[in-house]
Amino acid sequence: MTNEEKRQIEIYRKNGYGYKQISNLTKLSLNTIKSFCRRNHLMDADLQELKESSFSCEWCGKSVEQKEHRKRKRFCSDTCRNKWWNSHLDLVKRKANYKIVCPSCNSTFTVYGNANRKFCCHECYIKYRFGGKKDE
Repeated sequence: MTNEEKRQIEIYRKNGYGYKQISNLTKLSLNTIKSFCRRNHLMDADLQELKESSFSCEWCGKSVEQKEHRKRKRFCSDTCRNKWWNSHLDLVKRKANYKIVCPSCNSTFTVYGNANRKFCCHECYIKYRFGGKKDE
């Protein structure tokens, strides 16, 4: 583990990130993260005073008040949350991807969230539905 990775783990941990989140962000093993935190006094009990303090919104920087026994809030409002996620689409874990074969052109295409879609584009739908005969 490099010094830069160690520094990143400390920063993430002090900002309230969990072991699994840090593991995903740094691409290090979950057990490596846990061991490092245990050795460097970065465990939950050691960070209790940080949980009681307020954090800032990840989008606008406003102070976000944290409630005891609740999940850590990252954003001050839904607007900030939506703006942040829309600007970080690479971090969205999309699980509803479907590979479908277009019945008109027989091309394979990937679609997100709609398993019932049949055609790759509107032109293929029109061609398939209405015959799409070319002018002679």
